[in-house]
Amino acid sequence: MEHRATVIDGTRAAAAVKEGLRGRVEALTAAGRRPGLGTILVGEDAGSQSYVAGKHRDCAEIGIDSLRVQLPASASQRDVLTAVHSLNDNPRCSGFIVQLPLPPHIDTHAVLGAVDPDKDADGLHPTNLGRLVLGQPGTLPCTPSGILELLRGADVAITGSQFCVIGCGTTVGRPLGLMLTRPSEHATVTMCNEATIDIAAHTRVADVVIAAAGVAHLVQPYWVKPGATVLSVGITRTVEGILGDVHPDVEQVAGKWSRATGGVGPMTRAMLLKNVVELTERSAGQMTSVPTAS
Repeated sequence: MEHRATVIDGTRAAAAVKEGLRGRVEALTAAGRRPGLGTILVGEDAGSQSYVAGKHRDCAEIGIDSLRVQLPASASQRDVLTAVHSLNDNPRCSGFIVQLPLPPHIDTHAVLGAVDPDKDADGLHPTNLGRLVLGQPGTLPCTPSGILELLRGADVAITGSQFCVIGCGTTVGRPLGLMLTRPSEHATVTMCNEATIDIAAHTRVADVVIAAAGVAHLVQPYWVKPGATVLSVGITRTVEGILGDVHPDVEQVAGKWSRATGGVGPMTRAMLLKNVVELTERSAGQMTSVPTAS
């Protein structure tokens, strides 16, 4: 009988996360603190428009308010920064994101750096990444958080396990490595990148392989230790459709795996909602803790 790995269903896991958030959103709304997600979209990129629309559909599903800012591709740096400061100052906005990529003439680092760290729904502001490095409370990056939730939900051992993370980008690989090595996880992590010699030598000894390189079908079946868990995070859009970093035949070797679609992607969006709710709760707690004037 041919072996088939157990598929880790990100769509089902994301639905459970959203259901868990629903009651918290209702409680906040009843207290006059309805969570609100803001998005800033610059230009008409079809992929970005689809992503943003999906995030706001998720918001409507569980009662989170939506604040959308749409700017033309010709918008100036000042225009984008003005939009950022507007959401920073908007009390209806609990947290927001700037949809990437921005047009080439916009300084992405300057724009992201202008976001209020306490309204950073993506968890990628330098202040929040610094908090992660130092082990301080802060908003966590959505995709790494989603990956950890998927692994826990699938009963994949984390503490003491050997992880191989392929890709060291600031949105997934780098913060994921930091999160996996926190005292609460205590995993052993090998980070691989395009300069790594013989990546397969590292993946073949790993209990968990997480591919976030954006290279179609990079991870081949012979790269994987039998029974290991493999998550396909990076995607490549082709005329044939969306291809993941993990070759589909890996399911004949792995114990558990997530596909390019319906895996980590839905969990990333669910973690964005969770971040917005937690930012709202944190803000509400800070307000109630302020002494009243006599």
